[in-house]
Amino acid sequence: MKAVILATCYGTRLQRDIENDTTGNFKHLGGIAKPLLYVVIVFHTCALITHWVQSLAKTGCVDTVYVTNDLYHEAFQQWAQEFPNVKIINDGTRRNEDRHGAVACLQLTVKLCSVDDHLLVIGGDTLFKEDFSLRKFTERFFEVQNKDKESNLLLSYQCNDEETSIYGILELDEDLKVHCMKEKPLLSETSSRNALCFLLYCLIQDDISILFVLNIRVNIFNVLSSLCSVLDLPSYIECDKYFKDQLQNPCLFKCSSNM
Repeated sequence: MKAVILATCYGTRLQRDIENDTTGNFKHLGGIAKPLLYVVIVFHTCALITHWVQSLAKTGCVDTVYVTNDLYHEAFQQWAQEFPNVKIINDGTRRNEDRHGAVACLQLTVKLCSVDDHLLVIGGDTLFKEDFSLRKFTERFFEVQNKDKESNLLLSYQCNDEETSIYGILELDEDLKVHCMKEKPLLSETSSRNALCFLLYCLIQDDISILFVLNIRVNIFNVLSSLCSVLDLPSYIECDKYFKDQLQNPCLFKCSSNM
């Protein structure tokens, strides 16, 4: 299995918040790609994306990690020197208005690197909380594959009512299989609050376009209670605080050992 960490975001809101912050406490974060921002998990301080690479290594089923990025290409190249199994892919765009999107980045990675394998796709500016295990997620994917070679596996989480108009909302059947995705629906258009987690999914190689098609066999692994996604400065502060608070937890965020 190969992993693709999507890191093409420009962090426009985050950088704007940093520039407008009057305290000066976050000035050092200026010009840093969101996946390269540091957080502390179980006494270990490193970049968001580093936590993912280390967790992928623990699964034992991912042999190569591709990171797609553009504006921060040089910074990612420098970061990747620590990881021999990481390859940096540059989509060539330099502005937020020109970015290609997740599907195009996946297609570019498959083409440039001749990928002929299952893909584990991850959002580089996100971390999951203690109700998620990456190891169990990959194990479940292969269980699903053994039953149906054309099956894929997605992750969803419970969003708030006001967030339905922001995300793609999945409607599931009683077997937790996707039968419909509504793009940013109004509250009156769906009773579901299962937001499609673009941040983690397993795809068979021929189904890169799954995010827009969703008419093939798609299974939901789990519905998460919540997640940490760095969208702007307040969400980064909240994410960093959350994991720091876990250091006070007697179990020391023990589920991280299961990732």
